[in-house]
Amino acid sequence: MSLHPPREPLLDRFLRYVQIDTRSDEDSETCPSTEKQWDLLRLLHEELVALGAADVSIDDHGYVFATVPSTLTPAQTGKVPVVGFLAHVDTAPVVTGTGVKPIVHRNYQGGDIALPGDPAQVISPAEYPNLEGRYVGMDIVTSDGTTLLGADDKAGVAEIMTAVDVLLRNPEVKHGTIRVGFNPDEEIGRGADRYDVERFGAKYAYTMDGGPLGELEFETFNAFACDVTVTGVAVHPGYAKGKLVNAIRILAEFVEQLPRDLAPETTEDRQGYVHPHIVDGASEKVRLKLILRDFEMSNIEKQKALIEGIAAELRARHPKATIEVAFREQYLNMRYKIEEAPQLVAYADEAVRRTGVEPRRSLIRGGTDGARLSYMGMPCPNLFAGGEAIHSEREWVPVQVMEKATEVIVRLAEIWAEKSLEK
Repeated sequence: MSLHPPREPLLDRFLRYVQIDTRSDEDSETCPSTEKQWDLLRLLHEELVALGAADVSIDDHGYVFATVPSTLTPAQTGKVPVVGFLAHVDTAPVVTGTGVKPIVHRNYQGGDIALPGDPAQVISPAEYPNLEGRYVGMDIVTSDGTTLLGADDKAGVAEIMTAVDVLLRNPEVKHGTIRVGFNPDEEIGRGADRYDVERFGAKYAYTMDGGPLGELEFETFNAFACDVTVTGVAVHPGYAKGKLVNAIRILAEFVEQLPRDLAPETTEDRQGYVHPHIVDGASEKVRLKLILRDFEMSNIEKQKALIEGIAAELRARHPKATIEVAFREQYLNMRYKIEEAPQLVAYADEAVRRTGVEPRRSLIRGGTDGARLSYMGMPCPNLFAGGEAIHSEREWVPVQVMEKATEVIVRLAEIWAEKSLEK
């Protein structure tokens, strides 16, 4: 961008953020779900104040909001909708985020990237073709292989913070009122639980939580969580014949009956899945957590019926056991809400093109806060942040892709003003 650069380079900001452990915990009942998320949330609040953003706030649940004031006249500002840019601070519970040691692999020239902390962790172009297909010559950031990196979504956090810095340092960029927001607990499906959309005050927004260069996503899974709890009968195993009911064995039967063609490792594109991912308990009582995903609600209902059917069969087979099934909605496909405001996608396409990149449409085979926020009155598609191999020790992100994502934010701010004032 031919603009005054930010006070702190994007990479330096990102490297600081990823070293703050913000792993969330779905078994916690607090918000944020982990105390350590406050470390980054409070830091962002302080940094927004230091940058000179307006209306900087942090609420009792850790939601950080701020404003980049309009650079238009008051009359013009009234014609431009308030647009928001959002990112989440937490990292996925499945891989540790403690002691992240980020490594910058400068001027990547192809081939495998071996991570020094764990020789078994190798980032290969065969598995991640964008490495050699699109990113040769770029600087690739990874962890040392013993933790995740945290690009999901600290890349998005760093991009938004850098864009705020750029916009505030370049008042010649004509834009309306811009709101930015950072929240906890997206990775456990609660990022929008306490999001005060009315107080945030944006008519439209974008989450910076996507993947490769140029991607724009506005269709997510419908997502449900499911808990299956099996309670057996505990008896001393030496005297158990005809009396002991082993909950673990019954749960094993349950998992065995889940169809292989509904496993996430066998599905792709628009195919949904049922994924058992956490088991907790002992022989007398054990709980299984599953997630249900599909782009169509009719298929979600089939998945629910499948689970209920297996549970009913096991109840009949093991009448002394108790088998409970509970479903919980996490988020719904946001496509229908985005289609009500097609300019959201059209302007994003144009913003990406203005950075010299061809936009790409893709599905979100996962979730984003924007899915739920779209149903809360703030349509919210998802833009690329750069990270790949997320939720793993092999997570990586190119610095130059993060720079393009930052530029897209700035260009979108311009385009919303241009298009609104043309009307």
